[in-house]
Amino acid sequence: MSVDGSVVRLPPQVRGDFEVYVNGVPQVPGRDYELRAADRALVFAGRLEQEGRLGFWRWFWGAWGIGTYRPHHSVDVRYELDGRPMVAEGLEPESEPAAG
Repeated sequence: MSVDGSVVRLPPQVRGDFEVYVNGVPQVPGRDYELRAADRALVFAGRLEQEGRLGFWRWFWGAWGIGTYRPHHSVDVRYELDGRPMVAEGLEPESEPAAG
C-alpha cells in the first residue's frame, strides 16, 4: 500500500472553530491540511510520523549518552468548549492510502 499523506481524527469535543498546530507551528487550512467533514478528520498532504516505541538497542545507546533521533510530529488542536480555551494534545496521525 502506498502512502500519500496522513489523517488526524478530531476528538468529538472539538466543534466549531479550531486552530491546528504541528510541532507548535500554526497550520493553515487549505494550504497545510483539509478538513474532511464526513468523518471530522484533518487530511495532511505530507506524511506525519510518530517515533514509536523505544527498542532495546535505542534504549541501550541512550543510556550511554548516545542519542538516536527519528522524526516525530506532534499534532495539537486548540478549540473552545463552553467559552473556555482547550487544547487536544498529541493527536496521532494515521497513514492515508494513496488514491487510485
